[in-house]
Amino acid sequence: MRQKFRQITLSMAFDSITFALFLPLVFLLYWALHQSRRGQNVLLLVASYVFYGWWNWRFLGLILLTTCSAYLCALWVERCKMRGQTKWAATANVANLVLNLGVLGLFKYYDFFATSLNALMMSLGLQADWPLLHLLLPVGISFYTFQALSYTIDVYRGDIRAERDWIGFATYIAFFPQLVAGPIERAGKMLPQFAAPRSFSSEEAVKGCRQMLWGFVKKIVVADNCAPIVEQIFANPDAQGGSTLLYGTLLFAFQIYADFSGYSDIAIGSARLFGLHLSDNFRNPYFATNIPDFWRRWHISLTSWFRDYVYIPLGGNRKGRGRTLANTVAVFSLSGLWHGANWTFVLWGFYHGLLFLPWCIGKVRKVREVRDVRKVRGGREVLKILTTFLLVCLGWVLFRAESITSAKVILWRIVTQMDLSFLQQSKSIVVFAVLMLAAEWWQLPLPRRRWQRWAIYYLLIGLMLWKATASTQFIYFQF
Repeated sequence: MRQKFRQITLSMAFDSITFALFLPLVFLLYWALHQSRRGQNVLLLVASYVFYGWWNWRFLGLILLTTCSAYLCALWVERCKMRGQTKWAATANVANLVLNLGVLGLFKYYDFFATSLNALMMSLGLQADWPLLHLLLPVGISFYTFQALSYTIDVYRGDIRAERDWIGFATYIAFFPQLVAGPIERAGKMLPQFAAPRSFSSEEAVKGCRQMLWGFVKKIVVADNCAPIVEQIFANPDAQGGSTLLYGTLLFAFQIYADFSGYSDIAIGSARLFGLHLSDNFRNPYFATNIPDFWRRWHISLTSWFRDYVYIPLGGNRKGRGRTLANTVAVFSLSGLWHGANWTFVLWGFYHGLLFLPWCIGKVRKVREVRDVRKVRGGREVLKILTTFLLVCLGWVLFRAESITSAKVILWRIVTQMDLSFLQQSKSIVVFAVLMLAAEWWQLPLPRRRWQRWAIYYLLIGLMLWKATASTQFIYFQF
């Protein structure tokens, strides 16, 4: 089975020197074309293809195939519906689904299912020789594939009109800030932005730079410093005590949040530099008071995608309690599989599906979202937040472990073999992680005086220079 967290070489990652040169160049050329909306879109499309092709130019054909398939199928769907040919419209929509899911399945899941099938047949005493392809997983394929699928489905439902401007549509699919790790954007939000004229706003540019700075702080100061410790602990769980494994699990919870939300902050901030607005993808998920609340805060664009395009079409909660429970568990399991070709991801999704069930069967009805510390209602709510965080952390063991066997070892040792090895671990990274979460939780506004704001900027930059270590790839690049 393929290793879950293998390194991927991407020389134009957000935290690379190449991107530090690339972004200002595109920014200057983009606003030099401020009188030409189409020229700006052409530039963004070319820049996005350069950005993606910098990793591996051969996979540009895949994103072009996805773009052309969705574009042409949506036009055909709309044309057939206008003529009353609903069967042909449905056929065109299904054709796009089959093509794009087929490509995604081939590159991401073929070897996984082939290996699993071979193992199953051998366990039954049957001959197992299903060939493996060993294909390299294209970065970001799950993200731009889902954007293309949602577009044609929305056109088929009549929620939006099919886009005639191929340049604008191709830019929507390939827009480089969110191309490889989201947020997964809806065509109904982004296409009007690419179709509208855009003028430079210094205020928006400053906000974008601030958000990018905060994203880099989370990535460099927290995620990159957690990564080597987490890697060392999870690489050999048999040699670790229960306290050390618990410490590694806690650090991974900090790492994955700082890494992924940091990426999202950089992506959203970068888009703001071009006068474009992406969706928020995180809202203090580790301060959720229950599991449904957590999923309204964590990877929001993916959660809403599965709700709108899988859960509701399956019947949602409209087909009785049994169907609701089955739909919930199935959707969470599929969401886990989306994250990677490993049974641990499926089990992680299944685990969260089970945690969600009390709200499905009506045992717990109210889901209250606490936005900041000023809205916490006493110790009982604090206890709910801590309990939810603990449940989420236990799930992260499944997400991070290399195999189900390793996950079982880690969880068993955490429960039964606690020791004092935790006291030997460095606590500085935990302090920085907690300060990061607290800063977002308190939502403190920046000072009004300019010199005070710049003092904070320089403090954050100095912190990054001080804590800078070997850069690790963004975790969600593998999905």
